[in-house]
Parts: sequence; C-alpha cells; structure tokens
Amino acid sequence: MTERGPVIPADSQTSYDRFHFAPAYRVGDTLYVSGVIGTGESLEDEFASAFENLTNVLAEAGFTLADVVEMTTFHVDMSTTLGAFMAARDAALSEPWPAWTAIGCTELAIPTGRAEVKVTAVKS
Repeated sequence: MTERGPVIPADSQTSYDRFHFAPAYRVGDTLYVSGVIGTGESLEDEFASAFENLTNVLAEAGFTLADVVEMTTFHVDMSTTLGAFMAARDAALSEPWPAWTAIGCTELAIPTGRAEVKVTAVKS
C-alpha cells in the first residue's frame, strides 16, 4: 500500500488544527508542498527565509531541495522583486533546475509577504 497523508512539522500543528492547512501531503515517493512564505526586513532576508522554511517542510518528510522537480512561485510586485527572489532561489537550489512557473499576484495569505513558493518533490 502506498504511503499517503499530510506532513505536519511540530511548529505547524496549530495551523493544521485551526485552519485545516497541511504544509505538505505525501503520496508514495511524491511530496506536494503547500506554499511557504518567509519573513525578513529585506527582500533578500525574506526570500532566504522562504527557502529555509521550504527546506524544513521537505526534511520533515525525508526529502531535500535536490528532490524538487517542479516549483510554482507567486509574487507581489514581481517586476521589482524577481531579481532578489532568483538570487535566493539560486543560493538554495542547483542544477538540474526544476520546472518553474512564476505568477504575479496582488497579495498573499500573509499580507506583508512578497513571494510564496510551492513545490512538488519526488524521491528517486
């Protein structure tokens, strides 16, 4: 039988219980990670924090950034923040690069957030 179910790091249990928000959902060797947002005073800090948060969710399920095969990102004011985001992405990920779709939007679930990262990861 295929392993299947939500992945909930300890620091996310309250959000799961209160908002019914699973940070990730595993189906066999595939992990679907919900959007993660970082915090920080600068764009660089915020986006680095987002990738740290993503790393933590992946690790809870036994995955790493190297397992990421697809990434969708949502950007507030994409034209002015994309460069800083790409620098943070390139510091966190490496070749082979995952498939990536970047979408501009007007706001995120956390009002001060400027980018959200959602990924699919697959264990080889």
